[in-house]
Amino acid sequence: MRPASSSHIPLIVILGPTAVGKSEFALSLAERLNGEIISADSRLFYRGMDIGTAKPTPQERARVPHHLIDVANPDETWSLGRFQQEARAAIEAVYRRGRLPFLVGGTGQYLRAVIEGWDPPRVEGEARLRQILEDLARAHGEPQGTYWLHQKLQRIDPLAASRIDPRNLRRTIRALEVILLTGRRFSEQRTQRESPYDLLLIGLRRPRPELYARIDARIENMFQAGLLEETRRLLQQGYSPDLPALSAIGYRECIAVLQGRLSLEEAKAQMKRATRRYVRHQANWFKENDPRIHWIEAGAPDALDQAEQLIRSWLTPPPPPEDGDAPRA
Repeated sequence: MRPASSSHIPLIVILGPTAVGKSEFALSLAERLNGEIISADSRLFYRGMDIGTAKPTPQERARVPHHLIDVANPDETWSLGRFQQEARAAIEAVYRRGRLPFLVGGTGQYLRAVIEGWDPPRVEGEARLRQILEDLARAHGEPQGTYWLHQKLQRIDPLAASRIDPRNLRRTIRALEVILLTGRRFSEQRTQRESPYDLLLIGLRRPRPELYARIDARIENMFQAGLLEETRRLLQQGYSPDLPALSAIGYRECIAVLQGRLSLEEAKAQMKRATRRYVRHQANWFKENDPRIHWIEAGAPDALDQAEQLIRSWLTPPPPPEDGDAPRA
């Protein structure tokens, strides 16, 4: 229950694995409760990457204001610290307008950086060093180079490596970059403060077979909607296939198709396998036995009603005690 006397900003967090239905669920809740949505999905930052990220459509964004979507070009880098800063500014602005902020996403690191008060290292990147690290990864091939670089991080800073997906080249390079520039472990430079929010965490879940079926259907729909053409258009615009943004699931497989290294069916199969692995990785960030999270079965007919009732109860301060309930002196 939210403390009635708290001065913190109320923040509703909608979390869960990819393809569970977070976007539509949050959209409907925000419509019911006069809310706005702040995206915590790192793939939605990038302009022109719409189909492969399952980005909310313009029509959906017209129903409810969305924030931190289409805020960067694919060749721009958003650090965790920058996301945290921008997300907190957006949350505060939504609240100051008298509306309810919803933080929505499945990128566990980005969600927790905001809600748990992380203070990531504020070290400016160094382009030459970053290029050297990228070249080292590329020299070992794809995806072996990404794993090779992650193994180097594992030797230097095991704790930081345990928090970074071995397939996430951008995050691995960032950790190594900070270590090499400061001479200190990346994990030692991230501090944590009290959360500035009153939090209500709502997790969406589905039985794993149902979730996998939704993933398969989503991937088929992406190709029907033009994912391959979207990837080709990004490359024609001059974006390098080696960009971290284009290493996201879907784009890297489409690039392999366009380069003749995979057939279309092989690309789909690889996407499905990679997304299943990603779902298992997401489960490590937000566990079903976490007492902070109110889990709701996304496929339940009354799932939205459950969430709305939970939020309204949480927002409503308890009534003052009646005279007969007042404590005696």
